[in-house]
Amino acid sequence: MKHSFRSQRVLFMALTMALALGVTAGLSGPQGSLTARDVVERIRKNVGVAWQKDTVDTFKAGNPDAAVAGIVTTMFPSFRVLQAAAASGKNLIICHEPAFYDHFDQAVDLLKDGDRVLADKKAFIEKNGLIIWRFHDHWHLRRPDGILQGMVRALGWEKLQDPADPGLFRLPQTRLGDLCRELKSRLGTEGVRVVGNPDMILSRVSFLPGAPDSIEQMRSLGRADVDAAIIGETREWETMEYARDAVDEGKAKALIILGHVPSEEAGMEECARWLRTFVTEVPVEFVPSGLSYWVVK
Repeated sequence: MKHSFRSQRVLFMALTMALALGVTAGLSGPQGSLTARDVVERIRKNVGVAWQKDTVDTFKAGNPDAAVAGIVTTMFPSFRVLQAAAASGKNLIICHEPAFYDHFDQAVDLLKDGDRVLADKKAFIEKNGLIIWRFHDHWHLRRPDGILQGMVRALGWEKLQDPADPGLFRLPQTRLGDLCRELKSRLGTEGVRVVGNPDMILSRVSFLPGAPDSIEQMRSLGRADVDAAIIGETREWETMEYARDAVDEGKAKALIILGHVPSEEAGMEECARWLRTFVTEVPVEFVPSGLSYWVVK
């Protein structure tokens, strides 16, 4: 069958346009697709605080201009979390804490050493086309603090929170030991450590998730209106020794150490819930990283 000159010209133009679109797609994903950079831009517009110049909230691995097939939020982008993301077909991991074992994800010394744990993790990320972006500073700067909001929801303490001081809670009077068991149950963790008398009656509690400066933890526990401070982690020779001395001096004080992950993880589940309100093109799933250790019973 013969084609007219006009029909051949139209066909040529269509093929040329298709080829051009194909080249564009190869550079930045399918036409109109959502990229990882697009997702971050939406986060910046919705988080409600000015974006900081000096921040760890940056891409740590992968191609920011690649199309997003799905999003996983998590505390630590551990190897197990990366495996779960890849297996479910999700390629953008939004994490709260580092991927590569130091605050700035540089791992300079490990890279120099040719460390195999680091190398194998990076190889898995590259092989599976994963993208890692960290969401730490601005999730904490948000009001309400995204991590604290998620933790309050997980604990069911919304009505106990001080409106003027979101890190302060007024609980019904309870024994310290009973409160610790409640925390273990609600957060699903075994790694709770305590300084203080288990029979102490308390009601006024401060909550400092993660790992703030030890001086901030000590000042919180030292407040006259705080019976017990709940923290994520601390150096054992700093806040824990301060708490032990306070108890041994006869002060009605207690320190509850949850561990870094249990003290913040629900905040990244909250992040997934929040992301779904303005990222609707792809699935968004929270994957817990959980404790990195197990506890001898």
